[in-house]
Amino acid sequence: MTPINDLGQPVGEPLGVTLPRPLPPLSPMTGTHVTVRPLDIARDRGALFDAFARDTDGRNWTYLPYGPFRSESDFGAWLDRSCTGHDPLFHTITDRDGRAVGLASYLRIDPANGVIEVGHIHMSPLLQRTPGSTEAMFLMMAQVFDDLGYRRYEWKCDALNGPSRATAERLGFTYEGTFRQATHYKGRNRDTAWYALIDSDWPAQRDRFLRWLEPANFHPDGRQRRALSAM
Repeated sequence: MTPINDLGQPVGEPLGVTLPRPLPPLSPMTGTHVTVRPLDIARDRGALFDAFARDTDGRNWTYLPYGPFRSESDFGAWLDRSCTGHDPLFHTITDRDGRAVGLASYLRIDPANGVIEVGHIHMSPLLQRTPGSTEAMFLMMAQVFDDLGYRRYEWKCDALNGPSRATAERLGFTYEGTFRQATHYKGRNRDTAWYALIDSDWPAQRDRFLRWLEPANFHPDGRQRRALSAM
């Protein structure tokens, strides 16, 4: 039931959390399949460039405002120019062998309101459609809600990016609307689709991820027995 104030007006629910919330720490998040750790450009740039180069036609860069990069030096220059700050806070995703196979970041970090966004997600072909790609997103969510106590976790993408929208929904985000002509990149318009998880969504979503990540849910070759969407 919506609270009513002394003037008979409907008002928002009282906050269930103390604000501001902490900033994300510069520490690794380790799972069964992957580790998500702060980007170290000197260590990661060569392996990341090689992993992304497996996308030979460059389709994974289409909806990102940068790339593809012709050389490791061009890629490294972009990393130096764009990925060294604290917002966006870039993370490298590494596989069980410690290979750098993907990037993702926290951005628009708003401790005062307990809101944070995930973005700049770039999974190389070595990571796409593997348990590790989903686990990486779970690890970042778990840090935001369980460790840092944020109220809201956002996902935004080009409204024409069907795979990103499908991923957001598979991961449990709720579609909240499309902002028309919100921005532009690579000389073209972008309508932005907004998705979010909030803290009251998280307990059920956490349980769903944990059940999906159980070792018994995977065949010996890594194929899932039940899809996350079926949990």
